[in-house]
Amino acid sequence: MARPLTLWAVSDDKAGNAGPALGLAEAVARLIPARVETRTVRWKGRMDRLPWFLNPFPLAALEEGSDIRPPWPDLWIAAGRATLPLSLHLKSWSRGRTRVVQIQNPRTPRGAFDLVVAPRHDQISGPNVLPVTGSPHRVTAERLAEAAARFAPLTDPLPRPRAALLVGGKSKTHDLSDARARTLAADLRQAVTEAGGSLMTTFSRRTPASARRILTEALSGLPGFIWDGTGENPYFAFLAAADVVLVTEDSANMATEAASSGRPVLLLPLDGGSDKFTRLHEDLIARGAARRFEGRLDLFPGAPFDETGRAAAAIVGLLDQSAP
Repeated sequence: MARPLTLWAVSDDKAGNAGPALGLAEAVARLIPARVETRTVRWKGRMDRLPWFLNPFPLAALEEGSDIRPPWPDLWIAAGRATLPLSLHLKSWSRGRTRVVQIQNPRTPRGAFDLVVAPRHDQISGPNVLPVTGSPHRVTAERLAEAAARFAPLTDPLPRPRAALLVGGKSKTHDLSDARARTLAADLRQAVTEAGGSLMTTFSRRTPASARRILTEALSGLPGFIWDGTGENPYFAFLAAADVVLVTEDSANMATEAASSGRPVLLLPLDGGSDKFTRLHEDLIARGAARRFEGRLDLFPGAPFDETGRAAAAIVGLLDQSAP
């Protein structure tokens, strides 16, 4: 291609949407000369709560100072329901010049998109749908190595096996009650103690405060580190340093990122559940990337895979088709 392409990673800035959009854009930029820029959708008033079809003039409904305006990029990669009113108009606004990729199931007519990168567990199909296990992400060998070097003074002294604990919490399908937190804390403490290892813990924004407090108090006596949310996020360093990763079952992103690191993944039960998450977990287990936690640190060989790279290659194919 004669010039670097402009790629926009568009989301509402929620971690569950921003990470997949940026991760997929970065993966495309590893394959072709491209400049990646992030764009954040912020709607006036309560427009973000409305269905996409009740926002017929989305550019006018954006907050003042929004950076979503022409000139439009060569490639628009968007994630999250908040982006749909814009994604659905991009082909028209750019007069067909912008390729539009939507991550996740848009739950709308899919003809406006060049490609829909949808979780396999959503079970949608079509000529412009690419099913992937989990969701796109930013985990790469290079990023893990860089984070491992930066946090080495923290993680290297920890006894092995080192377990990374990624805790989610409350969502539409799951919850982390105080009772569940106490059970998890007791089981994890016993597993790490019996293995003679250490535990590196990080919580998400969705972790209930009471559950976070229970887990912190119960696990703080173990060798390891509990990130309190201050300073630089050691998330990638924890994945890099881990011999095994323990992930609560409520997050498709965390489970996919952990599995893509090549580390064995153990899925921790929460309250609730859904058929879609069951399908995701069964997919990861069938790939040999994950198992269910059964009270011990099971150090089985991981089975890394690169669904983000596969999706990026499909997008490059679309761009090649549009080149003169």
